[in-house]
Amino acid sequence: MNSTNDPFDDILNLEEQSYRDGYEEGLKDGVEAGRIEGYSLGLRKGFEKFAEAGRLQSKAIVWANRIPKYQQKRQTTTHLTQASTSEVGAPPDKEAGSESGGRSLPPIQSNLRLEKNLEMLYGLVEPGTLSTDNDDESVNEFDSRVKGALGKQKIIERVIGEGTKGRNTTAALSLGRNDNIEDVGRIQSLTEKNSTTT
Repeated sequence: MNSTNDPFDDILNLEEQSYRDGYEEGLKDGVEAGRIEGYSLGLRKGFEKFAEAGRLQSKAIVWANRIPKYQQKRQTTTHLTQASTSEVGAPPDKEAGSESGGRSLPPIQSNLRLEKNLEMLYGLVEPGTLSTDNDDESVNEFDSRVKGALGKQKIIERVIGEGTKGRNTTAALSLGRNDNIEDVGRIQSLTEKNSTTT
């Protein structure tokens, strides 16, 4: 008797057929759901990485503007701009005038090493030079540039005596550092605080 003509073949293979059907449906649904989840994860990670790059760039700009040498260059440029706009008959820039009357950050004592590190920090995270491509080479280059910028940030903080102790940056998380809530530190109880103050 030939097994292909056996009427019970379909019944005996029912479990295997159901498995194959379920596998095919799951694969189809998984591909669709994977694209949606991957897209949203990519958007979130991309935002985190570029936000960190923007934070580093803004720190470089603020530090550079606290160096007297760069402040003098900026004031000269501002005065030249105001003079050229006042000749045309435009109103003076209110923000430039309020800058001298408002609060300012303390100046930083500069040296060549600090200036070089500031320029390198800014160059590593300069917006026009960062690639937004999603291939492996571009992503690795972006990650290495942000990692280098974080290193420059630490050097600059040590030189000027300012720091972000215990700060948990988004780039550090996205570049492979694994932080847990337990790593943040132990919270002192009120009795411990009172005993250390007395």
